[in-house]
Amino acid sequence: MLKLIRLLFSGFTLLLIGIVIFATLFPINGSSAILLDQITTFAIVLLFFMHGAKLSRSAIIAGITHWRLHSLIFIFTFGIFPLIGFITLPFIKPLIGFSLAVGVLFLCTLPSTVQSAIAFTSIARGNVPAAICNASASSIIGIVLTPLIFSLMVETHSNGSQPLLTPIIEISEKLLLPFLIGHLMRPLIGSFIENHTKLVYFVDQTSIPLIVYSAFNESVINGIWHQIPMKSLFILTVICSVLLAIVLTATTWLARYFHFNKEDEITIVFCGSKKSLASGVPIAQVMFWGSSSTIAIGPILLPIMIFHQIQLMICYALAEHYAARFE
Repeated sequence: MLKLIRLLFSGFTLLLIGIVIFATLFPINGSSAILLDQITTFAIVLLFFMHGAKLSRSAIIAGITHWRLHSLIFIFTFGIFPLIGFITLPFIKPLIGFSLAVGVLFLCTLPSTVQSAIAFTSIARGNVPAAICNASASSIIGIVLTPLIFSLMVETHSNGSQPLLTPIIEISEKLLLPFLIGHLMRPLIGSFIENHTKLVYFVDQTSIPLIVYSAFNESVINGIWHQIPMKSLFILTVICSVLLAIVLTATTWLARYFHFNKEDEITIVFCGSKKSLASGVPIAQVMFWGSSSTIAIGPILLPIMIFHQIQLMICYALAEHYAARFE
């Protein structure tokens, strides 16, 4: 119970809530906002550069060997999960509005989270090496697939009003290219990164709050809280909870239908049901930032932040349940 309380009210969670409140009370504009935008862009580039240098070739090779497990997770992460969002979009749009509904769709297209998927798989005594390989590969593939899938789906719903190639090009320039450069420089800086894991963690934990503040600063100036009532936020929380329940049930059923062992089932459930806040926030910042985007970034981030908290709560309890079965 104490672990669950610490998870629910972790310092990082409270920090994100505080940042949203701070951006609401003290928005900035003009030259300060431009400087903040430049700092945020640098933080994103540095973050993906360091993650590229951190990923080892052995992890990539190891991931290929368990192709059945990884194929099922990737099909669910980038196929079934987005399809659920696509099908439900017309139904949830009247309940929470277009902006939040599109945010839910964007959430469904995101890659799997790395840290929590591995942590919960470990707690539940699942296939941890497979979880590490899958979550790492998912974050790389998502750089390209997330904007591609999202653009295709929104383009279909909006009758072709959304540009398709623009977000993919921007994502490639600001996220994929730094990642590839970092990975190519791994022979030179890989040992330094591995010996200074706290540095990577620091960049990871500071870049997300910075991006969240930048996003909500712009959204507050554009009147986000006048557009989104509290009732919509409550309904959004219910939608995220139901969405997580559906995917947890579906991943469990698929793992058992294809006769995976219990360790692999655990990996499929926790990697297939997770959506990454760490990847989603910078991807959203690149795709929806500035006047060139027709979609506001603030409502896009709200479903990600809410789903992130719900998945931490529910999946921790589920991981404890799996662990108890082994005992």
